[in-house]
Amino acid sequence: MLNKDYILELAKEILMIHSPSGHTKEITKRIEQEAIKYDLPFEHTKKGNTIITLEGKTDYTIGISVHVDTLGAMVRSISSNGDIKFTNIGGPLWPTLDGEYCYIKTRDDKMYTGTFLSTSPAAHVHKDARSKTRDPENMYVRIDEVVKNKEDVLKLGVEVGNYIFFDPKTVITDSGFVKSRFLDDKINVASIFGLIDYYKTTKQVPNATLKFIISTYEEVGHGASYIPTLDEMIAVDMGCIGDDLSCTEYDVSICAKDSSGPYDYDLTTKLAKIAKANKLNYAVDIYPFYGSDVSAARAAGNDFKGALIGPGVHASHGMERTHYSAIENTIKLLIEYLK
Repeated sequence: MLNKDYILELAKEILMIHSPSGHTKEITKRIEQEAIKYDLPFEHTKKGNTIITLEGKTDYTIGISVHVDTLGAMVRSISSNGDIKFTNIGGPLWPTLDGEYCYIKTRDDKMYTGTFLSTSPAAHVHKDARSKTRDPENMYVRIDEVVKNKEDVLKLGVEVGNYIFFDPKTVITDSGFVKSRFLDDKINVASIFGLIDYYKTTKQVPNATLKFIISTYEEVGHGASYIPTLDEMIAVDMGCIGDDLSCTEYDVSICAKDSSGPYDYDLTTKLAKIAKANKLNYAVDIYPFYGSDVSAARAAGNDFKGALIGPGVHASHGMERTHYSAIENTIKLLIEYLK
């Protein structure tokens, strides 16, 4: 029923495209190619979101939002010895980035490689190499060029405000796991195109008209703050795993409440009942430290019923992992809900 190979191949491709918040034009163009492939009209908002329309049998309109922007970093300053200090974009887990490879992109599109390191990087030299806090104040980027001072770095074209991309390290295993940085939320960009592919290949038409909202600033809080007029909106984002939550890497997670407050009770209940009736692996959970595109759209004053679902993702904002079965359960829940 679902084209697994297509979903996973698209996921791997877009996971490898660098797209931290504010630097999303390349991935947006790639997403638009998929919309054109399925002969779907799309439009842009001024800040760079893409809205793809799939006409339904009625004018009742459901928004399905995903985000293509990711976590990242930006050059904050350059030290006298040539070390690059940085500021974060979004909320990466910095301990997971100690020793990670990265790319520094200049404004004239030169790309340099580098490594995130602690300011006490050597176990044979620094007494606090193991204990020092890993955060932007105690880390730097070592650029892979012959530089001995700040002036040498500046001559390369590297300057304050340049983006720094994390290596996503994307791997899809034979056992069905997808592990990569930034499954949040690129895995669900692949999910919604899996849904679109299902409608096009089966020649089915959803009852409601669907507006797929591809947002570009979700990680910094205002991704889908501007949306078209909707009756309902479902954010398809990562499901949380850990502590007293029930979700696993094999489930579709249905969020009842996050840090922005509860989601629509009737809509959440309906999704849970559909998941149960169709024997999908699912969990209803509360996310303690989370906000979604639905949260941003509600905060901006938009009037709609909102819900949040998505595949369970382990180790969020670090080295994330999910399983294809969670992606499949997510898409199947959407299909059944939209019937």
